[in-house]
Amino acid sequence: MSKTREWTRAYASRRVRGSAMRLGINLGYWGAGMDGDNLAVAKEADRLGYDVCWAAEAYGSDAPTVLAWVAAQTERIDVGSAILQIPARQPAMTAMTAATLDSLSGGRFRLGLGVSGPQVSEGWYGVKFDKPLARTREYVEIVRKAMTRERLSYEGEHWTLPLPGGPGKPIKLTVHPEREHIPLYIAAIGPKNLEQTGEIADGALLIFPAAEHIEATALSHIRAGREKAGLTMEGFDVCPTLPIALGADADVPALADMFRPYTALYVGGMGSRKQNFYNQLAQRMGYEKEAAEIQDKYLSGDKAGAGAAVPQQLIDSTTLLGSVERIADRMKAYAEAGVTTLTLAPAGFTLDERLASLRAGTEALERADLA
Repeated sequence: MSKTREWTRAYASRRVRGSAMRLGINLGYWGAGMDGDNLAVAKEADRLGYDVCWAAEAYGSDAPTVLAWVAAQTERIDVGSAILQIPARQPAMTAMTAATLDSLSGGRFRLGLGVSGPQVSEGWYGVKFDKPLARTREYVEIVRKAMTRERLSYEGEHWTLPLPGGPGKPIKLTVHPEREHIPLYIAAIGPKNLEQTGEIADGALLIFPAAEHIEATALSHIRAGREKAGLTMEGFDVCPTLPIALGADADVPALADMFRPYTALYVGGMGSRKQNFYNQLAQRMGYEKEAAEIQDKYLSGDKAGAGAAVPQQLIDSTTLLGSVERIADRMKAYAEAGVTTLTLAPAGFTLDERLASLRAGTEALERADLA
């Protein structure tokens, strides 16, 4: 049996012992003014029994440093990169980082990868944003091969190891990771990327997932990739991130307003007019006209107008808002749609508000009765 199949079976059996859907926590970007709060949130998530704590990177804090810091001060919760940016590191460096973090954390690391976007790839890293699917496939193959601790050689379109005609020779990873097969996730949005993720990864990191649209916008493509690889969905981790804000059900419109700038940034301002994956996702969810208006206003500098143009239903369907009972109903819908790990991004201006949202998440999951 392949190492991927061994891990997916073990992960599936782990899931059925408790709730049918696990909870994760996403700390976002370190250095956003809540650094001390983020560590407190991670520790509380560990105490509450959350399954995984993710950290992000863009062009500020790097994820591995944050994850090492969190892993050193927690006991049970897994730590995961959401994401390590592919243009930022050579694949062998990523294998080294994954092996080190898995060893230091006692086998608690999950490797999330993503190509980022053209603005960051070309503007920050100086790496041409071309052929992202082929690059991702080769990158994953090299990381997987390096993790076996065999001597590393590879011939591809984007990487050749060792370089031909020089002094380089095949060498192997000297670190002994806790596990040879570290769970590997890919951040995917577009249909082709989702299909490839199903084919080559152990899980998918999703953003702006609406329970009523997730089958058409994500799972059908992932399933096609699994079938292409001769695999089923058993043990594959479908892992979307949703902001969560606690309040009375009557206050849901006001709670939704908190996320207008966030949604407008992604739908309107992430990428160029021609290449914005989040805008394209909103269109596939049925918001073609609204997505165009949000982008037009955001790119013209009218960020407030872009936020005002975001439909409340788009926000409400891609977040968890309101009372514990309402959030429990939404969690049940996600579980029934096929989500296996629901990652929460607790909103709030104070640590107490974020911790309250975190605790509400566990209470809502219990009330959803998904065992």
